Amino acid sequence: MTLVRLNKPYGMLSQFTDRGTETARATLSDLIDMPGVYPAGRLDRDSEGLLLLTDDGRLQARIADPKFKLPKTYLVQVEGEPGEEALHRLRTGVVLKDGPTLPALAERIDAPELWPRDPPIRYRASIPDCWIRLTIREGRNRQVRRMTAAVDHPTLRLVRWSIGDWSLDGLASGEWRVV
Repeated sequence: MTLVRLNKPYGMLSQFTDRGTETARATLSDLIDMPGVYPAGRLDRDSEGLLLLTDDGRLQARIADPKFKLPKTYLVQVEGEPGEEALHRLRTGVVLKDGPTLPALAERIDAPELWPRDPPIRYRASIPDCWIRLTIREGRNRQVRRMTAAVDHPTLRLVRWSIGDWSLDGLASGEWRVV
């Protein structure tokens, strides 16, 4: 069994091929040449951070399938400065178009020491931003972005830091390691 931790860069698809457009987009094959491993779950093109890849179908299902409720922790730069009411709503679950979310762990944090994003987040002097750590146990499409928008704090930058016991610790953007 092989398990790979990858720090997926911004702008990269979480798949090995791109059949979506005439213009080739960055894919996992630009970083990893390891036949037989596949992503356990997805990470949107405009999100960064931990992506696990494996050649073990059972492990892939356990990581990706929401029924196992593996915690996923995100570092999220949001527009504005969420107060206790917004954080409470995230902690108790917010209602999205596809139904209510499960309660999440949510807290404001100091700006983490991360690699620079390319392209950088647009800075606006008139609109403050801050960082929150959000841990969810679901995996709906663009869930974290929709949750922060639902509490009136749109996501500016989204970095998945950990899945279960696996984290980005020690990996720069674009780096990967076999566990």
